[in-house]
Amino acid sequence: MRLNKASLFALFAVLELASDPERQLSTGEIASKYGVSPHHLAKIMRDLVHEGLVQAVRGVGGGYRFSGNIQRTTLLDIIQMFENLESELDVPHGSPLDVPILAELKSIANEIDDLTKAVLDTITLETALKGARQRAEI
Repeated sequence: MRLNKASLFALFAVLELASDPERQLSTGEIASKYGVSPHHLAKIMRDLVHEGLVQAVRGVGGGYRFSGNIQRTTLLDIIQMFENLESELDVPHGSPLDVPILAELKSIANEIDDLTKAVLDTITLETALKGARQRAEI
């Protein structure tokens, strides 16, 4: 599975902020830590604020703070804000769509999509952060 940049940057930001919900971070601080474009991340942060996962803090020392539910928000919740996880088979133009093999391949792709979504929907932010902390201890 390949995530688009917006989904990946959103995961970076949300997980970073959720790791310490009392802390405020600027877009620049998050972007610098993960080596991403601050401009691109700023657009993503607006979407995350709109969805209620992060809160914008204005003024001197402002930035963003996590405001979601770390125990209920899943990776799927965040990813689906920025992309559709439906596979598209790159079928040659003019191919008949009623060919049984093509229908079977589409069915398999749909099953893979469903499994991917099911796994991402079981991984909460809390679970992902617990795994990251364990990796940091190694």
